[in-house]
Amino acid sequence: MKLSCVTLDVLLLLLLAGHGGTETSAIDLRTFIGCAVREFTFLAKKPGCKALRITTDACWGRCETWERPLLEPPYIESYHRVCTYNETKLVTVMLPKCAPGVDPFYTYPVAIRCDCDFCSTATTECETA
Repeated sequence: MKLSCVTLDVLLLLLLAGHGGTETSAIDLRTFIGCAVREFTFLAKKPGCKALRITTDACWGRCETWERPLLEPPYIESYHRVCTYNETKLVTVMLPKCAPGVDPFYTYPVAIRCDCDFCSTATTECETA
């Protein structure tokens, strides 16, 4: 069983895809197991406006998961946790050079606290395949 989580907000989606971000501490990110707030840079885009590079805080990490076979349905017991936002605040910026009639405001979440937790449909689109 494979758990696939695609976040609804652009920050976590880009983190999972491996775009942007810079290391801000002495932690070896290749071997880090856990979930942490990390500085992240992304390009805020909206049709009709010029893009704006934003540096913010986002959740990043790898969480321990496991599966074990069972003799009866569903034939497998799964324990999948993901690095997800536990607490956020919303920040709104104004995008530059927007066309007339285009709303120039862009809102994005900023991570305050991140945790390894079960996939929550309140902040994430959770799919099992």
